[in-house]
Amino acid sequence: MSRQKSSEETARKLHSAALHLMRYVRAQDTALGVPPAQLSALSVVVFGGKQSLSDLAHAEQVRPPTMSRIVDALVRDGLVKREIDKRDRRSVVISATDKGVRIMHEGRSRREKRLLELLGGLTKDEIDVLDQASETISKSLAATVH
Repeated sequence: MSRQKSSEETARKLHSAALHLMRYVRAQDTALGVPPAQLSALSVVVFGGKQSLSDLAHAEQVRPPTMSRIVDALVRDGLVKREIDKRDRRSVVISATDKGVRIMHEGRSRREKRLLELLGGLTKDEIDVLDQASETISKSLAATVH
C-alpha cells in the first residue's frame, strides 16, 4: 500500500474515531446543565485565559454577533464576566468566574472518568500505543498553530 493511500485511510479512521470519542465523553456534559455552544466558549475562556469577544468568536469559528449572544447567556448564568480591558479602555474582555472555572473542571473530570472507563478494557501495550499517538497528534497540532 502506498504512503498516500495509507495516510488517507488513517486520516479517515482517525476522523471517525475522534468524532465517536467526543460524542462518547460529551454525554457527561449534559449533567452540567450548560448547552454545548456555551460550554465550548466557556472552555476557551477557562483554559485559554481572558479573551476579547472577537478573539473568542474566532476561536469558536462563529461570527461576533453569535458569540455576543453566547456570552450574554454565560454572563446571565454567572459563568463569565465582561470587564473593560485595562490596556485599551474601549475594549471588553471576557473572563471566567469562579463558578465557570468550577463547572469546567467538573466537566473535564467527568469526561476523563468516562475515558478511564473506556481505557479500562485495554492492555498496557494498547494504552502505550494510544499514549504515543496522542503525543504525536499534539505535536503535529502545535506545529500548525500560528
